[in-house]
This record gives sequence, structure tokens and C-alpha cells, in this order.
Amino acid sequence: MLKQAQYQASRKSCTTVLVGKAVTADGSTMIARNEDGGETPLPQRFVWIEANQPNTYQSELTDFAMTLPEKSFSYTSTPDAITGSGIWAAGGINSQNVAMTASETITTNEQVLAFDPLNDAGIGEADFTTLVLPYIDSARAGVERLGALLEAYGTYESNGIAFADREEIWYLETIGGHSWVAVKIPDNAAVLASNRFNIDVVNLNGPDVLYADAVKSFIEQQSQTDVIDYEHINLRHYFGSYLDKDKVYNNPRVWLGHKLMGLDVSNVDPTEQDLPFLVYPDQKLGVHDVESILSAYYADTDFDVYHNETETGTPVYRPIGMNRNEESHILQLRADVPDSVAGIHWLGFGPNVFNAFVPYFANVNDTPAVIRDTPGQADVQYPYWLMRNIAMIADADFDFYQPMVQSFQERMQHAGDLFLAENQLAISVAELTTQNQQMADKYLQAANALLNELLNKGTGRMHLRFPMAD
Repeated sequence: MLKQAQYQASRKSCTTVLVGKAVTADGSTMIARNEDGGETPLPQRFVWIEANQPNTYQSELTDFAMTLPEKSFSYTSTPDAITGSGIWAAGGINSQNVAMTASETITTNEQVLAFDPLNDAGIGEADFTTLVLPYIDSARAGVERLGALLEAYGTYESNGIAFADREEIWYLETIGGHSWVAVKIPDNAAVLASNRFNIDVVNLNGPDVLYADAVKSFIEQQSQTDVIDYEHINLRHYFGSYLDKDKVYNNPRVWLGHKLMGLDVSNVDPTEQDLPFLVYPDQKLGVHDVESILSAYYADTDFDVYHNETETGTPVYRPIGMNRNEESHILQLRADVPDSVAGIHWLGFGPNVFNAFVPYFANVNDTPAVIRDTPGQADVQYPYWLMRNIAMIADADFDFYQPMVQSFQERMQHAGDLFLAENQLAISVAELTTQNQQMADKYLQAANALLNELLNKGTGRMHLRFPMAD
């Protein structure tokens, strides 16, 4: 059975961004997500898992156990630093240049859950990446493997999971305990997924949609007509929630993401319950555009978290970049480069408004110790905790500190772009591992310089002060 105390302590709520290869500036595919935690920090690590791991798996949150395939691929991931409540590997890229991010916590509805109840003895977000990513060689294979596991063992929660290879992106949502549906994202489309059921109109009979057999059974049970148009069916209407909470917690994030993708949302209500799942931006989106979306706090809108709060001090709508961002990743699979340098795991620790995303090659044999060995308690020698400290200082006097933070972010964006531009050719695993170490060193040095600047310039603004006049 599910160990409720451990589960609630680690449960995440996130924001997912998907960008098809015809929309990206360089033809890459990108899947990205903020991994959000609770009101207290939940430190994260960045690790590389070698191939051919032990073939037994035991969940730490339930009694679930299974035998895994003998052969597995190596992969990157970002598990929790504090152990004992599940792995929560979150997302990464394997040696076959297949990426996975898991999961976007979502909601369904009571009718679905009565038809297909959740299974407290099943698998969930804490398990998904570990059970799937090491064993797949394409995005579609990820959907097929996870779908088979869900049907065989069930899940205790509703989630959205994304997969990508260099050609395709697939997005899967669990519906009930054993049912699921997945769609291939069109190359010219993008997605902003929040914490509710996201998939809407699909062709359920088409080649770009996969699903459990129970999906059609439920639709037929709930349908008000004998003739069901499966080629234009809105799955959100059947499986989704339409809660008042969605109007302030979920829908505005989708609206904000669409705005930052260059769509005209001037006449769109941010609380609209049926904002589209797929959008088709006219502008090309780069990694730093996705970074901006994952960091967004409604700047330059009437809902700016730092300048348009309600009388209670609470933001009008839930932002994307916020205090509960634990780690964020943009999993980029580059086109027109050798396989060895195609997979880039962009990583940001802590609240995105104040951090910087750093590119790391996925085809390595280790990760830098300062991001691999994050301790469970505060220690600013490690980037996770360093960025947490920077965020606490900068958040308290946003307008004063933000220019310094932005300067740091711009320097790191330039450093990251240069890092990748200089490594476009085939290169060995050992050399890529060394390059990652150099990137981590540069990041740590720049972040420490930022902390030093914040302290030097901010000390004179403390309330507990008295000018020297003797």
C-alpha cells in the first residue's frame, strides 16, 4: 500500500513545456519541466546512471516490486538528494538520445476514477523514469513501455509524462488506475501543460494517438449519443477536471506560456477552462525562450507577482517561476550534430526567476561532484543550496537586486551558448565528461560572484543599520 506520509512529503506539482522540431530555432526537439516541491526546500542532484543496472526494482513508497530487463542503457537524471521516500529521478536523456520527463501532476474526475480506480499498490512519479528511460530507444517506445506497465500494475496518481527523440515528441497522460492516452506532438506545435488533464481534441483512430483499451470503454459508457466521432473527440471533456482551482492555479499558466510563445492572447481570459493543448507559434523558439517560460512570473502583465499583488500579498494567479521550483530541466536533442553531442541536459537549480540554466552533455560517464553530491542540508559550496540563498536575498528586494541577477543570467546564457558552439563535432565520452566539469566550475564561480555582489550591495540596505558619522 502507498505510504502516505512519505508520498505527501515528496509530492510534486510542475509545469511542462514541449516544442516540436519545426518550431525550434535549430531543428532540435525540446521537452522541459519545472520540478516543484513544497514550501520547504527539497534538494536535488544531477547524476549519471551507468548501463546494465541490477534487474530488480523495489518501490520505497509502495510494496510494488518487479524484475527489470537484463540490458539497460545509461542515462542522466535528477533524483532527490534526501533518500528514503523514492528515487524521483524526474527526467533525463539516455545513451540512445531518448529523453523523458516525469511527471506533470494532473487531475482527472470522479466519474473516471469510479470507472478505473487508482491503485495504491501501483507505480507513480517516484518510479516512472527509473522503470522506463533505461530501456527505450525511441520516444514512441517510451509510451509503449510505460503504457504496458500502467495497464499491468496500475498507478496511485494521475500524471503527464513526455518523451522525445531527435525526430518525435510524445506526451502521455494517465487517466485512472490503469488507463492512459498518449499523443504525438506535431512538429510545428508547442505545448504548455499545467496541473490538470491537458489533452483535448484528438483523432483517437489516427496513428498519432496511443491509448489503453479502457479509454474507449469509458467514452462509450459516458457518451450521450450512439454515434461517437472518435476522429474529433475532446478527451478533456471526458477525463478532465473543471474546478474553480483551475482558474487561478492552472489555466493562467497556460495563458502565460502561450503569450511568451508569441501567441496573441490579448482577448483571451487567463482563467478560460478550455485553453488549447496544442498551439502553433509563428516565431521560432530557442532554449532561452523555454527558459523564460519556465521562469515566468507574469512580468509586463496586470498579474506581475512582484508589482501587482492583492491586498493580502498573495499573487492573483499561480506563476510558473516560483519559490517551489526545486530543479528545472530542458532536455534538448539537437539536429545536424553527431550522436555523441546531440543530447543536452540543461539544468537549473532552485527558483527559476533567480537561477540560470546550464547545458551539460548527456553522453558522459559521470557528473560534476558539486551537482552530483548535493547534501540534504544547506551548504553553499553546492549550486542547489547556493541558488537557494541567492533567491532568498534577491526575492526580498526584487527591484534592487534583479538587475544583478539578470546580468548573471545573461552571462551564463552566453557561456552556455559558447560552450555548445565550441563542441559541435564528435567527441569522446571522457572529453565530454571533462567539458561538463569545466561548465560546472564556470557556473559555480559566476554564482558565487553574484552572491558576493548581492551581499556587498545589500548590506547597506539592511533595516538594522546606522550610518558612520564619527
